[in-house]
Amino acid sequence: MNSFYIFATPNVSLRCTYYTPTGPMANIRRNHQREKNPFVGMTLRVFLMMAVLAMLFYVAYDKLGIGGQSEESYDQVTDTFFDEEYDRSHLLPEIGSEDVIHHKYYSLGYDERHEQARWVAYVLNKKELQIPNVPRADRFEKDPLVSTGSAHYYDYRGSGYSRGHMAPAGDMAFSQEAMEESFYMSNMSPQRIPFNGGIWRELEECVRDWAYREEHLYVVTGPILDQTDGRIGDNKVSVPRYFYKAVMDIDGRDQKGIAFIMPNEKSEKPIMDFAVTIDELEERLGFDLYPHLLNDDRQEEAIESQIDKSLWSVNEKRYQKRIKQWNNQ
Repeated sequence: MNSFYIFATPNVSLRCTYYTPTGPMANIRRNHQREKNPFVGMTLRVFLMMAVLAMLFYVAYDKLGIGGQSEESYDQVTDTFFDEEYDRSHLLPEIGSEDVIHHKYYSLGYDERHEQARWVAYVLNKKELQIPNVPRADRFEKDPLVSTGSAHYYDYRGSGYSRGHMAPAGDMAFSQEAMEESFYMSNMSPQRIPFNGGIWRELEECVRDWAYREEHLYVVTGPILDQTDGRIGDNKVSVPRYFYKAVMDIDGRDQKGIAFIMPNEKSEKPIMDFAVTIDELEERLGFDLYPHLLNDDRQEEAIESQIDKSLWSVNEKRYQKRIKQWNNQ
């Protein structure tokens, strides 16, 4: 017989008595109990511990930014790529008379005759898009690297045209430095407000969707400067009639390219109505957009001479939002 106590309250306890069976019947019950294997129990505990550790590592990697997801670690990974001494020549279009400017996160060819970039080139990565957006910059600045002086903020004031980004602020939202660079006036071109906030915005968001899906894209974008609608401001900034954007995917499963030529105006049409091959856009511009990106001329020709719109999905809800909301803001 054995006893134990249960403490019901601080001052009250109950004494309980139980009997430990003895004799032949007790021995029979003990002999028929399943014998435990200590090795199996230990193996199970080790397995469960490893599973918990693996789950914790996954959460830390995916959610907390370990492995390149935070801005700081991403910048460490890409510092070499965006270093001023890094040779970006294979990323740039064919160079003419324009002044080539290399900012940390994009390059541009500045055309002094029109006081804006002839082209802006950059690589858009999925990693950039996964980083939480920094606050949008609130000031447009003259580009300090343009030797002849870039256009000024006041050139656009009262003109009826918006300062349209070529390298979008949304593409540069992964870093405060990149965001501020995107607000240099050399990265701006006069756009009609319904165009800038409408179909051009939709195209920019589609490119971000494609970059997220394809890991990274090579983007070249800008105004078409052979046809303009006058000039604005003291610096006589040309107003383009058309804008273009070219996108090349050479690292994905389906190597492909697509380009767009869009009139600088409000549009109700789907963006794919303005899609063209890269070859067609280059013929319209009069210069090569990707002269050094690929070493294989046959591969370049295959990508630039054709377009498969089914490989570039478009969000139908976004299109409807543009028609119903963005075009009317």
